This record gives sequence, structure tokens and C-alpha cells, in this order.
Amino acid sequence: MARSRSGTRGRRGPRKPPRRPDQATGPSVQVAEPSERGAIEIPATVTVQDLAGLLRVNPADVIRELIKSGIFATINQTIDRDTASLVAEELGYEVAEATAPGLAEEPVGEAQPAAAAKEPLWEEADPSKLVPRAPIVTVMGHVDHGKTSLLDAIRATSVAAGERGGITQHIGASEVVKDGKRIVFLDTPGHEAFTAMRARGAKVTDIAVLVVAADDGVMPQTIEAIDHAKAARVPIIVALNKMDKPDANPDRVKHELSEHGVLIEEYGGDTPLVPVSAKQRTGIDELLEMILLVADLQELKANPKRPAIGTVVEAELDKGRGPVATVLVQTGTLKIGDTVVVGSTFGRVRAMENSAGARVTKAGPSSAVVVLGLSDVPAAGDILQVVADERAARVIVDQRRAQAGAKAEGGARATLEDLYRQIQAGQTRELRIVIKADVQGSLGAITHALDQLSTDEVRINVIHEGTGDITDNDILLASASDAIVVGFNTRLDPQARRTAEAEGVDVRVYDIIYKLTDDIEAALKGMLEPEVVEVVEGRAEVRQVFRVGRGTIIAGCYVTDGRIVRGGARVYRGGRVVATDRIESLRRFRDDVREVAAGFECGIGLAGHHDLQEGDVIECFTQQTVSRAASA
Repeated sequence: MARSRSGTRGRRGPRKPPRRPDQATGPSVQVAEPSERGAIEIPATVTVQDLAGLLRVNPADVIRELIKSGIFATINQTIDRDTASLVAEELGYEVAEATAPGLAEEPVGEAQPAAAAKEPLWEEADPSKLVPRAPIVTVMGHVDHGKTSLLDAIRATSVAAGERGGITQHIGASEVVKDGKRIVFLDTPGHEAFTAMRARGAKVTDIAVLVVAADDGVMPQTIEAIDHAKAARVPIIVALNKMDKPDANPDRVKHELSEHGVLIEEYGGDTPLVPVSAKQRTGIDELLEMILLVADLQELKANPKRPAIGTVVEAELDKGRGPVATVLVQTGTLKIGDTVVVGSTFGRVRAMENSAGARVTKAGPSSAVVVLGLSDVPAAGDILQVVADERAARVIVDQRRAQAGAKAEGGARATLEDLYRQIQAGQTRELRIVIKADVQGSLGAITHALDQLSTDEVRINVIHEGTGDITDNDILLASASDAIVVGFNTRLDPQARRTAEAEGVDVRVYDIIYKLTDDIEAALKGMLEPEVVEVVEGRAEVRQVFRVGRGTIIAGCYVTDGRIVRGGARVYRGGRVVATDRIESLRRFRDDVREVAAGFECGIGLAGHHDLQEGDVIECFTQQTVSRAASA
């Protein structure tokens, strides 16, 4: 059936109905009848030639439509989905919203057409194909409470019992066997790595073992580990370590755990507690039995006959072997020769090594293997999935990169600005917050004030609270949980600031409690006023203090980070804010200057604060007014 186009339409105008043959006024394009075509799917990026093949038209017709829209593209040039959709609509096609193409469907090894493939499905459509799998366990807790010693004791016990199972200390995961059942322990160091993987969308852990020293009790990192496990909705087993010490006080630990929401079974809760001694290797069998019991209650299953889906535990660039990644297969079976997509890279599996360092040809569910053959080094937490072929892999990677760019531009993370819009659209019922304050008293007052702000539309959920500076770990937790970070009389350390910018986490620091609560209340009501954004320009360390004239103090400083400019300033002493002021004078030698870069010395005079001491840190900042999205 011949069709033609008379005139052009705007890029955002409504699609014109298909023209009849008697309306033809120009060169015709042969396409199928609408009843024969149906809606077509267009990937995130596609070349002009591939689009012409998808539409079953001559590439010249696609190029002609692009030129009408002001786009001069060659036959091999890549265009985005929006542009391709406009071309398809001009040619009379109906465009459906596309899914990520190229994922291999069951059975393993059968390649599917790229246009018919879908995103990875973790849930199995046919429950009859599921078989039990080994639990994946992460050990967390406070520093020096015996996490590494406990893992070593578990490995040694397994070896002494003569049980099989690859046990290693260099590929990121350890396997032990208890009563003929495998248990996989992640060797990732602490809850920082656990949360970093969650921040990338990887739910790796089935059970969290919380190690608490019986002679030390619940410590700050113990509380963080509890909050991280709760945020991930992972069941907790408490391993009460160092029970062999004379000053062990298990009752005190149990009481402290209950204060932080971990109620053990002895107290009527649902959290198991197992007394152990990593040094004397007692209680290890009981701990493994408890892990298997909790795993049985979870009914962990996977389908070994489907294409593999897994998570990268760690990765590096090996000089001799190229990019290598330790992958924990969570469902399906990974085989030599499989084409895989891992995050924003892809490749073909050339070789695999198990935890004992031996070459293997396949890896089933809950297996850790080193994978060789990727084109680039992936990040920890990236998802590995088997796809049909290399072409499908390239399309998926291009789409993910495009989505990552759009996310970076659009800022998809939760912010106070768009909170009201999300509430009105029914997209959120909960505002998650990470709170850091200078002292415990402030923390209690802030938490109580925020509790009063919860409404029928949205509940405020404080997923973690603590004292001290806002750290990189706080940012990762907020990123993984889609939360905002609120600080009171504290500061954001430089590494955390960089991570917040990279992850798009909304961080707000206040020095007045009512200003903090007013902002959040206004966000809940959609009445946020234009935001005053604080930009930290740099920091300088006071090396010497000079008294000039009557009551005038000049601080001889060395700029350690960023740049120092005239503007607002905070004075930190011992990590705490002692004054908020403004920089009145800034000099290099005898000259007044506008700014001083990192690595140089300068003289700083504050307007009102004159109690400066050697070792103080002066942080300078500027403020910018930005309109609130929620006010629109």
C-alpha cells in the first residue's frame, strides 16, 4: 500500500492519522498495513540502518524524515529512542514502550531474537523448576569484635571436619559445608561494602550475622550494622563473641541490643543469639546450625536450568588476564562461552575459576567464581546476566549508559524539593532520613521533633542516627535506601561530599533545630520556599595566630582543600563547630586577594570571632538561592 508525506510536523505535535492513497503528493514508502504491523518496540539507541530494517523501509526514507526534523544523520549513525519514535510515527507506525532487549530466556543456551527479549526476572514463573539453594551470609559488626577471627574459625572447623567445599581468602567469598549443606560467606569487609553493593541495586545477602563482643557490648559500628541490615530487610543472627573472656557480660549486651530494636528470642523477640568464642572455637557448630535453620525458614530456592543472574562481589584489572570479576551466581547456571552483560560492560565468558582456584566449566546458584572475558572492569554490586548474543549485549549496555546519563542530569534520588509532588502522585508514603548530630542530646531532640511531623500521607522513617561528622558510609546508606541526610551542628567530610555528589544524595546541614523541622514540614505540605544552597568552597588550617592592633586577630593559615574566598566561615575545633562567622579580610603576604587556592598560605581575618587557636580549621562557604521544584 503506497503512502506519502505532505509537509512536516513539529517534534512535539500530535501524531497525524495515516494518510489514504488518494492523498499521496510525493514519493511513496512501502509499509505494511496497520493491522499487520501492530505496535513496534524501539530500543534506547539504534542506528539508522537498524531502524530502517525494523520498520521495513529503505534507509533513505529514514534519513529523509530525520532531515525534516533538522537532524542530518548517516546510515551508520546512532539516534536515541525519542528521535527514532518520531520517524516511526511519521511513517505510520505505532510505537510501544520498549523493554531492555536481548536477555536470554529459558532454556539455557538458546538464543532469542533481540526484539523479543526482556529485562532479567529474578522471580521464577514456574515454581516447579525451583530447587533449594545455599544461603548467602554477610558477617558484620564493630571493629575488633572478632569478625575476621570468627570467619577463620568457621573455615578451620569445616576443614578439620573433613568436609568438602572450596574455602578461600582471596576471591571474596568462602564456602563451608555443615551436615551436607553448603553455606556461602561473603568476605566483604564490613557493612560499608555491604551497603555499597545495595546502593547499586544488588540484594546479595540472605542472612546477616551480627558479631558483638560480650566484653564490649553494642558500639557505634554495631548500631550502623543493625540499621543497614534492617534497611535491607535481612534477618539477623547475633553471634555473641569473646564469651571466653572473664569480663564477658552477655546480659548487658542483650539489653543494649533491645534498646536498638534487636529483640532476641530469650526476651520474646525473633532474633536468634548464639554464644561463641572464635579464639577457642566454641559455639561454631551451633552458629552454623542456626544459619541453616533460618535459611530453611526462608525457603531459599533458585532455578539452575535458566540463564544465570549474579552479582559482582569484587573486580580488578589483572596485568596478565585482563579484567577479572568475582561473581556470586544467585540463580541459573553460568557456563563457559555465555555472553554476559555486567553493569555497563559486557563480554563472553572465556574461563572460570572456583573458590579453590580450579578451572570450572559451569557455576550454579549460590556459587562464587572468578570470571574472565569481560571487556572492562565492572563495579562491585553490578548485576551479571546472560544475554542472547553480542549484539543484544551492546544494545543493553548502550541503553544503560543512556539511562545513567539521564539519571545524572535529572537527579532521580529523593529530595525534599520533589517530596510533595511524589506524595500527590502517590509515589511515596515514607520519607527516609539519616540523621547525624554533634551530641546525643541533640539527636534525641531532633528525632522526637521529626516524629511529630508524620502525617496520614507520609511517614518519617529515621533509618539511622548517630553523632559525629557525616561520613561516606552515611551517604552510601542513604543512597541504597533512597533517603536524605540531615546534619545538625556537624559537617560533611570531603570524601562524603564527593560521594554525595556522585550518588545524587540530598544532604542538608543545619545549626538551628526549628529550621530543620520547618524545612521538612514545609516539604510535606508542598510549601517550600526558594532554597538557599550552601556551597563549601574550601578549608584552611590555622598554623599561627597574630594579634594586630587592638582586638584584631589574623590567622596565618594553610589551605588544605579547595579554595578560600571571602564569604561565610565556620571554625572547627576538635571536629566540632565552635563559631559561625564570615571572612572579612583575606591576604597573601601584604596584598588583599579574592581567593587563595589549596597548597598556599594566607592570612584570614574573621568579622566577629577572635578566639582562634592553632590547629583550628576554617571552612569557608558561599550561598546560592535556587527555586524549589515542589513550589512549582
